[in-house]
Amino acid sequence: MGLLGLGTVGGGVARLLREHPDRIDRRAGRPIELAAVAVRDRGRPRAQELKDIRFADTAESVVNDPSIDVIIETIGGVTDARRLVLAALANGKHVATANKALLAEHGAEIFAQARRFDRAVAFEGSVGGGIPIVQALGVSLAANQIQSLAAILNGTCNYILTRMTGDGMAYAHALAEAQRLGYAEADPTLDVDGTDTVHKLAILVQLAFETSVAPGAIPTRGIDALDVADITYAGELGHAVKLLALARLSDAGLELRVGPTLVKHGTPLAEVRGPYNAVRVVGDALGDALFQGRGAGAMPTASAVVGDLIDIAAGRALATSRIRAYWPANAPPPVLAPPSQIKSRYYLRFTIADQPGVLARIAHILGDHGISIASVIQHDSGDDAPEASPVPLVIMTHLAIQAGVDSALALINRLDVVHAPSVCMRVEE
Repeated sequence: MGLLGLGTVGGGVARLLREHPDRIDRRAGRPIELAAVAVRDRGRPRAQELKDIRFADTAESVVNDPSIDVIIETIGGVTDARRLVLAALANGKHVATANKALLAEHGAEIFAQARRFDRAVAFEGSVGGGIPIVQALGVSLAANQIQSLAAILNGTCNYILTRMTGDGMAYAHALAEAQRLGYAEADPTLDVDGTDTVHKLAILVQLAFETSVAPGAIPTRGIDALDVADITYAGELGHAVKLLALARLSDAGLELRVGPTLVKHGTPLAEVRGPYNAVRVVGDALGDALFQGRGAGAMPTASAVVGDLIDIAAGRALATSRIRAYWPANAPPPVLAPPSQIKSRYYLRFTIADQPGVLARIAHILGDHGISIASVIQHDSGDDAPEASPVPLVIMTHLAIQAGVDSALALINRLDVVHAPSVCMRVEE
């Protein structure tokens, strides 16, 4: 087999193959040899156990080598990865990849190529690190109609939120700590703005609901604008804040979203801490199940990728690919639930002038839009504060329709006693 990329994940794959060859060969049913590795920077320092690996001149030379029958793609990005994976499949090679962006954006093209040349594309490492969620949804739970998925899919964000929750750390400080510990990249944008999570959700939607959705069609918010005050207030209301990916099937269609979400204390997702991922699945036959494990780092994802390699060598991956038509051609687009049909509880925070009648004005607008108040937090500004100085007003609603909440907030933010913008987060029990 040939390995494209020797970074965090690729390095982990190489270590597993070199440190446990007997175990891997036995479980694959045949010997697996790492024939060649292609990297962008040959001069980059490598760990001692990787120094004697045979490097190819180019990635193309690995993809075009007739003696190599499997390609593992760990270079990341989309443009080069897409070109190389398509070429590998055309050359009759199976592919294992951990590239969520590639599959989320070009899954239909990749799998059409795989079917054209009767090759397998295995992608367990693309979602959830070492959590076997792809195998679970694609094979083990195939008897179910999945009804909903609620997932924490980014270990970087979960680590940051854990530090903000447990220690009251500001977002910027928690991010800097995550970078020092290697949980966050030097440029963490794709993690903290929700892009990484929405790519993974698009893959899970394909597996669970047999439909393709473009990442850009999923409403997405990250944690990069999250204020530690909202985590504190959420805690007072008995909830933790998580960056949650949600997919829920209803009579109105498929509800999809990614964003900071309040999750009730004591529930499994609320207790997922540090650089961990978790996926809660509800199926019509299964009921409720939780898959949890490390979602970031070299070895958890490498574990999934080498597991895919073993499946390919044993012939299981190709058999699954022939039966399960992932990203099928000409599949109809999903019916997405309209905002007028989506119901949720909401956390709302307003910054208001500390004067009589403000709460009543806000409550009146909410009521006009069918939004009932479940609880309120309002801390006064103190005896020494100037008259009418800004204070936070936090409201937790009962179930409300998304379209009504959006309209009400637009009106409230225009009030002269409200300092816009307000904060709005969904609540997932």
